[in-house]
Amino acid sequence: MRRVFTALAALSIAASVLPAAAQAQTSPRDRGGQQQQASGEQAAPSRAPRIAPLRRRANAGPCPYVKILYDAARYVELEGGRAAISNVGYTGEIEGITSDCEYREADPIRVDIGMLFQLGRGPQAASDQRTYRYWIAVTERNSAILSKEYFDVPVNFEGQRTASVTEERTIVIPRAGVDTSGGNFEILVGFDVTPEMAEFNRSGSRFRVNAGATPAVPAPAAPSE
Repeated sequence: MRRVFTALAALSIAASVLPAAAQAQTSPRDRGGQQQQASGEQAAPSRAPRIAPLRRRANAGPCPYVKILYDAARYVELEGGRAAISNVGYTGEIEGITSDCEYREADPIRVDIGMLFQLGRGPQAASDQRTYRYWIAVTERNSAILSKEYFDVPVNFEGQRTASVTEERTIVIPRAGVDTSGGNFEILVGFDVTPEMAEFNRSGSRFRVNAGATPAVPAPAAPSE
């Protein structure tokens, strides 16, 4: 009889301890949520997991190297061929260039090019409007020119000495086969310049796009008391 009583007492103690243990294993935050649901309030919806966007598939190989040809990176008109600020007409400089490419399997190479042109007009500039011309050439790396295309950039200075123009172009390069890599090609960008302009650039001489601009006149100093 004593054994039966002892077993019943143990069951009674276990029944009183287990709910308390379950309560202790539930965090206050979880208990708060349970209390809100019990009181009839809706629980806040769970936030959807953040998933990083998938990167586009890798190209079949490297992109062609895109650069500005030094001899044609600047455009400077000089009246009479004399290098003096008073003789400067229209000027220009390809200040920056960006590029990206895409090709897979046997697809041709698509190259997207962005260019920033800084343009100016000097004392010999005849009007506010001017159309500049530049070219984009595709070559075999350090070898022959495969193609060359010319583009026009019409500019209206609107009474200002300088203007900035951004150009975006897409060049498509056919590939002989799946083993032809973009690293076999080079893309050059430059102004359509005369031989004299190219020599001027090659010598390292230059005028900035604001050549001939009237310098700011300092304000007169206030009279001392």
